[in-house]
Amino acid sequence: MAKTKDRPLTVAGVELSPLGGEDASAIERTVTEFARGSNCGLIVLAIPLTINNHDLIVSLAARHRLPTTYPYRYFVADGGLISFGPDTIDPYRQAAGYVDRILKGEKPADMPVQMPTKYELVINLKTAKALGLALPPSVLARADEVIE
Repeated sequence: MAKTKDRPLTVAGVELSPLGGEDASAIERTVTEFARGSNCGLIVLAIPLTINNHDLIVSLAARHRLPTTYPYRYFVADGGLISFGPDTIDPYRQAAGYVDRILKGEKPADMPVQMPTKYELVINLKTAKALGLALPPSVLARADEVIE
């Protein structure tokens, strides 16, 4: 459990408990232990450990019936509940513009670093139903993609 000066870390009335691990077995162990609590859900971060073990994390969330939000669409396409994160294709489009500018003589060191400009919300309705969640129509209407 995450603690700040011997107190759980709480944000907006929600107790946050970072789950760590160095490998797949540690992920399985910590998620299984975490799922024993009540009213639990996961927020998966975009770090190499979770990216490399995304199939395991999606299956653990399903097995333990944990509502989970993910950083990229492909987690949801593989059975995850919901993702909100940068469009993974858009940076390549931006890179093409940078290549064009470099080929026209602009110095790469003088070009600003660009952050993602397009984010997408993806929802898997089949997973929501399996978890017994009824998502409001207003949320579904805001989604860039709803997987059924």
